[in-house]
Amino acid sequence: MSNNEMLRCWAEIDLGAIRHNARVALAHAGPGARVLAVVKADGYGHGAGPVARALAADGLVRDFGVANVAEAAALRAVLPDAASIELLSPALPAEHAEVARLEVTPWLSTPEETRAYAAVAAGRSAPLPVVIEADTGMGRSGVLPEGLAAVIVAVMESPALRLAGIATHLPSSDEDDDFTRAQLAGWETLKQGIGDRGLKIDFQSRNSAGLLGFPPAPGGGEIVRAGLMIYGASPRPESQALLRPALAWKTRVTLVRELPAGHGVSYGRTFRTPRPMRVATVAAGYADGYPRILAGRDTAVLVRGRRAPLLGRVTMDQMMFDADAFPDLAPGEEVVLLGRQGAEEIPAGELALKAGTIAWEIFTGISPRGGRLHLPAG
Repeated sequence: MSNNEMLRCWAEIDLGAIRHNARVALAHAGPGARVLAVVKADGYGHGAGPVARALAADGLVRDFGVANVAEAAALRAVLPDAASIELLSPALPAEHAEVARLEVTPWLSTPEETRAYAAVAAGRSAPLPVVIEADTGMGRSGVLPEGLAAVIVAVMESPALRLAGIATHLPSSDEDDDFTRAQLAGWETLKQGIGDRGLKIDFQSRNSAGLLGFPPAPGGGEIVRAGLMIYGASPRPESQALLRPALAWKTRVTLVRELPAGHGVSYGRTFRTPRPMRVATVAAGYADGYPRILAGRDTAVLVRGRRAPLLGRVTMDQMMFDADAFPDLAPGEEVVLLGRQGAEEIPAGELALKAGTIAWEIFTGISPRGGRLHLPAG
């Protein structure tokens, strides 16, 4: 028996699809632009290290974004020295020195934060690059436009820091086009004001939805932050055909049984067999990240390229499906929870919609206990 046949619940990641999606992002970004690949949350559950290495190969992507210092340290260990790693979330005061040691570019929101980084970066052989975040509508972090000048001055006054760029974030680019157009118009005005100061820096505003729905003007030269689209899921459905989903989430049948009519299936007996039925059990549950709320919501798994309805509640380590259509089904057979099998597919967006959540949460909720198999990009 091969090691793969002993996997109970796992994710397979197609690194070739990851690189394809990065090229789509570059094409949308336009000439002179760069793509910053967002690999926080373990590469949205796809494995940050293998994903980042695949993207960095041949110089396809050289900018990466993480959420915390631990993620930055793990990424710095596997990327080329020339790769840029940006810390997209505020660090704790106790982490500032480690940010500087790792050669990570922090995003700044206040003059006080700026001076704290200047203190830990003093004495370096080269200034620490920093990005100032402008809050143009996100309301999570960053400095409001009227306070931007003060943070710029705080950076420029410190010889230990170098202003590498100014960034903003689009909170509604997948939901509210009118707000996003107005936000981007204000952003262009802000950029013009910065340009009038004579600063030669990078600008970045578009996330995946912003890039797909509102591409930068030709020659704009922005850095675009590609997150969800790198992994093959589009936050704007009309663009899904451009992307290749990179992740397939799989499990195996552990048991097949014949149950009589009227027999309960799983906790609470919320499903009772309407007739004698073949019921299969698989080695996946909510501890593996499969949302418990999906029970009773017309949810299915893929078996031999066909949909098989889930039965009863999802339990911690196991769940059941209707196996009547597969009379010779046996333990060990592969079942797909998310992804393609044959001509049929269960996309992340479908599971998210039925669970009342978003594709980001589905991906990042997949437990690491089953492991990841990364298929080579070649």
